[in-house]
Amino acid sequence: MSPQETFGARLRRAMDARGPLCVGIDPHASLLSAWGLGDDVAGLERFTRTVVEALADRVAVLKPQSAFFERFGSRGVAVLEKAVDEARAAGTLVLMDAKRGDIGSTMAAYAETYLRKDSPLFCDALTVSPYLGFGSLRPALDLARESGAGVFVLALTSNPEGAEVQRATAEGGVSLAQLMLNHVADENAGARPLGSVGAVVGATLGQVGADLDINGPLLAPGIGAQGATPADLPGVFGAQVRDVLPNVSRGVLTHGPDIAALRESAARFTDEVRAAVARAL
Repeated sequence: MSPQETFGARLRRAMDARGPLCVGIDPHASLLSAWGLGDDVAGLERFTRTVVEALADRVAVLKPQSAFFERFGSRGVAVLEKAVDEARAAGTLVLMDAKRGDIGSTMAAYAETYLRKDSPLFCDALTVSPYLGFGSLRPALDLARESGAGVFVLALTSNPEGAEVQRATAEGGVSLAQLMLNHVADENAGARPLGSVGAVVGATLGQVGADLDINGPLLAPGIGAQGATPADLPGVFGAQVRDVLPNVSRGVLTHGPDIAALRESAARFTDEVRAAVARAL
């Protein structure tokens, strides 16, 4: 892999080769229990290592949810550091779901945590929140570009509460979500084969009522337990469906701790997404 290769280029290649699927690593207490594990660091480590062993050599992206590791303090973060390192070594891209958003030096510190190459938590990409103003993300955007990493900007999320902010009207009559999507498109202008700044758009939203042509990846939570299916993707994302990275968490993870069952579930979702995209193109 060339050190100059962008995240967008790596993601495009991974999606084409392994299929367009992102699997979350979300060690909820309820999932730990369902796997017969304790809600403790030992259970967290066993759960995480099993998911990485099962999927890191075959899915395009793994997405750890940082909060479920942080709740165990420094020992939980140590598990997360190891998981990121092992997953990337196995060939998958790692997207840290931390939804960081702040201003000035604080945003810069968050960026250095996940997007600086010599950081123990360096990841291929990071989720960020733009609702302190898109410009507040500049430290993360700049460091990601320097490091060959990516960011995914929250735009139209799958939670019902999100509409209160995201559908509000900004100056000029566009929604705040559309304003953020426009900023993302500007960041990706001229990028080939795919921009490195993505947007988060829920697969559960039906007709999104927004222009999703951002020349970048669209992370689509909501497949599986939240009710959306791969067949819904063309109706939500239209002409941009080839750039969609569907996220499945519980829909795959509930099949653990059996490694073969985890792999079978991920493969089934991947095949269903590929088929839905192929029908739409």
